[in-house]
Amino acid sequence: MKKVIFVVNPISGTQNKEVMLNSLEDKIDKKKYTWEVIYTERAGHATEIAAKAAEEQTDIVVAVGGDGTINEIARSLVHTDTALGIIPCGSGNGLARHLHIPMDAKKALDVLNGGLLNTIDYGKINGTPFFCTCGVGFDAFVSLKFAHAGKRGVLTYLEKTLLESLTYQPETYELETEDGVSKYKAFLIACGNASQYGNNAYIAPQATLTDGLLDVTILEPFTVLDVPFLAFQLFNKTIDQNSRIKTFRCRKLCIRRTAPGVAHFDGDPMQTEADINIEVIPKGLHVVVPEEKKVKKNGTNVLQKAQEYVDELKLLNEAIVDNITDKNKKILKKFTKKD
Repeated sequence: MKKVIFVVNPISGTQNKEVMLNSLEDKIDKKKYTWEVIYTERAGHATEIAAKAAEEQTDIVVAVGGDGTINEIARSLVHTDTALGIIPCGSGNGLARHLHIPMDAKKALDVLNGGLLNTIDYGKINGTPFFCTCGVGFDAFVSLKFAHAGKRGVLTYLEKTLLESLTYQPETYELETEDGVSKYKAFLIACGNASQYGNNAYIAPQATLTDGLLDVTILEPFTVLDVPFLAFQLFNKTIDQNSRIKTFRCRKLCIRRTAPGVAHFDGDPMQTEADINIEVIPKGLHVVVPEEKKVKKNGTNVLQKAQEYVDELKLLNEAIVDNITDKNKKILKKFTKKD
């Protein structure tokens, strides 16, 4: 019998997560696993739980939450025998999507029951582990605004992105790799261990998790006329074909800018000095993944893609309903005070 710990972030997530937890007793393979559920109580708590689980030689620690929760757990599991499992319940779910883990929580639990493991790379930005993407520029700036927004979710992120894009000014960066030094004026610089930010926004569409390389994407300054096509290519896995985009691969990257500022790792903001050091660590993390026969090399099959689209529409609908409900409550409260 293998031991599994489900680490649940109670403030991230959706009804999808609660449905899965309520059905855990019926869905999990009792012949294969014993399990317990632990709820996080504060930022960084998931890291502590995962570290203790690894020390106790727990077989799998399952992140039930978003990319932030996954990052907290995974950083304690690197270079251990304990594997990471994922039940995606966040805003973006970038790593889960790259690994073809279903967005439906019950179906993600089926992947866990399958018990297939793969060993993937991870990255470090100024010593801080990341597993999906990191970078500087506009996406880091938005991650900072999003972190301070108070309300999470896809709609909040889209709102911040649209508002900030109207005034954001590109910066000039010096990039040094094992192949030399170059300078770019850029809207953003993204380093992908995985291929996407989340929500199927593929900023590094050729990235893989097992090649021991970072896929670096540089978005140079553009005009408002470029935005629709850039957006289309971002979600169509073809942004690397845009003339405004420069890409390369490396094992280590130093980004130098004129002053300290914000960067991001797996969507979370961090303040750094002017110099930022990024590297990839090969084969550092065991992860529970779907069976290969169910995933084509060039992506998911048509039926799976269609089902994921339906599942995402459900999640987006939940977000819209929650947003409208929240606004209506504020309006009613305002009028109640007047009365």
